[in-house]
Amino acid sequence: MLEVTKKLVELLDLSPIGDDHFQGDSEDLGFPNVFGGQVLGQALMAASRTVEGRLCHSLHAYFLRPGNHSMPIDYEVQRVRDGGSFSVRRVIARQDGKEILTGSMSFQVAEEGFEHQLKMPEAPGPESLRSEQEWGKILAPQVPERLRETLTRDRPIEIRPVNPVNPLKPEKRPPHKQSWFRAQGPLPDDPVLHRCLLTYASDFQFLGTSLNPHGLTFMSKGLQVASLDHAIWFHRDFRMDEWLLYDKDSPSASAGRGFNRGNFFNEEGVLVASTTQEALIRQR
Repeated sequence: MLEVTKKLVELLDLSPIGDDHFQGDSEDLGFPNVFGGQVLGQALMAASRTVEGRLCHSLHAYFLRPGNHSMPIDYEVQRVRDGGSFSVRRVIARQDGKEILTGSMSFQVAEEGFEHQLKMPEAPGPESLRSEQEWGKILAPQVPERLRETLTRDRPIEIRPVNPVNPLKPEKRPPHKQSWFRAQGPLPDDPVLHRCLLTYASDFQFLGTSLNPHGLTFMSKGLQVASLDHAIWFHRDFRMDEWLLYDKDSPSASAGRGFNRGNFFNEEGVLVASTTQEALIRQR
């Protein structure tokens, strides 16, 4: 496991601070606030620590306030129900006594049942693409110095975008994006960790899908963007240290909000997880 990946795994390894209460550190990715995927991944880890013999199959969360990456985050887990097949947990994330995220997670025992899935869309293989970090190094000389470290930093999750947008010269495109995702280096055989890592990574390159038709990116002036909510459904087992295609679209934008959907496929074409997110996309 690479050092940068090891740090992410440690970031998700929360410290117990009481009955069903946990605390996690924050990381600074160069964004103004805590990265939403970090809070989602840690919230899922907190809930998973209170469930035995069942894996998360769905997560629904609302971002309530921006998080401060210079402060730890406290997670309170509420045991809503433990049934014969399903367990439900509610998680509240707080900083400085204020709620920054609230969410519910459902866990299920292993079960066989009906099987079908959407066909994996066409996409070039990851070996033929440059990584997000490589693109960042190409762009670095053209951006202000304060942004260069963010663009070129080492990443625990390697992202290889298909047909990436130039953030300095964005053009209007259809509301569709694709990227290949993989953790840097081999990971332990812990399905809970792999689900938490996918949850963390699922917030990367998602919100921007709804900006494509408008020729805008995070670097566009006068734009206010923020994730409002996020949902994930885990369909089948997967590994985050193997390539996954993240195929995203945005069916609608209205009233200052953009709606995004995503599907994760492994290289064999198996659909392993799906996501949705609504985001604030507001012209100041």
